[in-house]
Amino acid sequence: MNNIGKNIAIWVIIGLVLMTVFNQFNKRQDTQNQIEYSQFVSDVESGKIQSLTIEGDPLRGQWLKGKRTDGSAFSTFAPFDYRLVDDLVKNNVRFGAKPEEQPSMLMSIFISWFPMLLLIGVWIFFMRQMQGGGKGGAFSFGKSKARMLDQESNSITFADVAGCDEAKEEVKEIVDYLRDPSRYQSLGGRIPRGILLAGSPGTGKTLLAKAIAGEAKVPFFSISGSDFVEMFVGVGAARVRDMFEQAKKNSPCIIFIDEIDAVGRQRGAGLGGGNDEREQTLNQLLVEMDGFETNSTVIVIAATNRPDVLDPALQRPGRFDRQVVVPLPDIRGREQILGVHMRKVPIAADVNAEVIARGTPGFSGADLANLINEAALFAARRNKRLVDMEDLESAKDKIMMGAERRSMVMSEEEKRNTAYHESGHAVVAKLLPKSDPVHKVTIIPRGRALGVTMQLPEQDRFAYDRGYLLDRIAILFGGRIAEELFMHQMTTGASNDFERATQMARDMVTRYGMSDKLGPMVYGENEGEVFLGRSVTTHKNVSEATMQQVDAEIRRIIDEQYALARKLLDDNRDKVEAMTAALLEWETIDADQINDIMDGKPPRPPKPGSGFAPRTDDKPTTPPPAPSATPAQEL
Repeated sequence: MNNIGKNIAIWVIIGLVLMTVFNQFNKRQDTQNQIEYSQFVSDVESGKIQSLTIEGDPLRGQWLKGKRTDGSAFSTFAPFDYRLVDDLVKNNVRFGAKPEEQPSMLMSIFISWFPMLLLIGVWIFFMRQMQGGGKGGAFSFGKSKARMLDQESNSITFADVAGCDEAKEEVKEIVDYLRDPSRYQSLGGRIPRGILLAGSPGTGKTLLAKAIAGEAKVPFFSISGSDFVEMFVGVGAARVRDMFEQAKKNSPCIIFIDEIDAVGRQRGAGLGGGNDEREQTLNQLLVEMDGFETNSTVIVIAATNRPDVLDPALQRPGRFDRQVVVPLPDIRGREQILGVHMRKVPIAADVNAEVIARGTPGFSGADLANLINEAALFAARRNKRLVDMEDLESAKDKIMMGAERRSMVMSEEEKRNTAYHESGHAVVAKLLPKSDPVHKVTIIPRGRALGVTMQLPEQDRFAYDRGYLLDRIAILFGGRIAEELFMHQMTTGASNDFERATQMARDMVTRYGMSDKLGPMVYGENEGEVFLGRSVTTHKNVSEATMQQVDAEIRRIIDEQYALARKLLDDNRDKVEAMTAALLEWETIDADQINDIMDGKPPRPPKPGSGFAPRTDDKPTTPPPAPSATPAQEL
């Protein structure tokens, strides 16, 4: 960015200098004593003019310079006047004439070529900027954009990577091979030529690749998949060739291609035709990876979160012949990741990484890093010297439920309706045996939701049984049923609950085989992704009569769970009323207060420093719009 700014400044200065020189050549030096032509005629008639010199073409006007009888100089511009010479002779004025001054030949050439030179200069400047100013200047289209991170500047090791022990074990062979390839070659073995890191976004695929380079102490070439593709034909393939040439010169080394799905998608798209530049780039990549010598020490590592869209030829043995899955961390992995990031901030003594890890199921490594950063920001706002559990809980709530919107003014009726809605979710969740524990309930608007009921599982879940899914559907209906029973109205706030409940029931019948009537079969339409090289057509594998049975089974599940949730709330009206009163008083209640209410006890006051405080903006106003989608475990 600094180089771009310097180049722009240089070109601006050059342009200003050229404009100044141009103006100096065209500026007349005798305009300081200029007078009106009428004044000049008057002075001639009164005998005040001593001498005069006439310049220029009479038909286009003349430039007059001369002296008065008192010795002062003057100049004026005269229009075409055929009587001027007679007046000068009549008044005894000495006068002469000379042709208009013409610029020199050099100046004429400069004036005529200056616009063209300026356009060429601007074109060269922008072409250099478009190509990054690298080697080859404006014509370096085929040069690789890979950035080399040498072993001195790469300080990342496996100690900086946590939460993916199995993935680290898989890639440690790469490090051993790069350090001592003879140990493998003596036994006739070869290291995989390509390793594909696949996993959800934020799980640490790029960090793991950097750690491999840091541990092996070899140069590390990094490039994004989108850097290969340009608007010019053949550029991508040329960049692939150039990148591998650079890598071979610096071997042993690692080439890391991030987001390889940008260039490695499956070929043969179902629509369109012609020659696809991306396919040519992929073809060149396939050739380069399969063309290594057997003793080559250049290893290609790629990362993607969409391995399903990659071309099969890219994943065959000899290219990316090893796939390493980098999954979301489990509770132990989250605790290790938190330990890595907590080393960078001052942590209070009351912080327990295990408690935080247990309360953040489904968080990736990037999410946990963001959690620690948000907690540090909360501590700074509160003028603390250390980050404590209160800050971490606030950061977790912000990430999972959205930022608080305490300035949002709600009418009393809207606030009460939201309290009943969230209480309905929470009470049904507490009464059903297979539901996750209720962690927190709030009627403070967060993100795009007016209220949130957050459930956290006691342990990581990798599969869901039928009873759990049925309980989830009943919990989703708890909000609307509470509105009907206690507010005697229906609002649009339950629309997202209905969407999720219907989709869950449909998946139970059509995907998971959880219908006693229809049995363990998959019902639905086989829709290929046309732009991934799949079929353009849609194939139905069930009859219309069967689809009617599918719809009937979905309706049965919905109706049964709706009736179950309604019965639970109708039988526990006192608990719903008590929880609603607590929410209207404190706006947010935690698991301990919820347990007190369900046990028939008065809810304990909020914990000191919890941040739970009643609202002060009770002025009625127009009700806000209904909330849209909420996170998966929020209601």
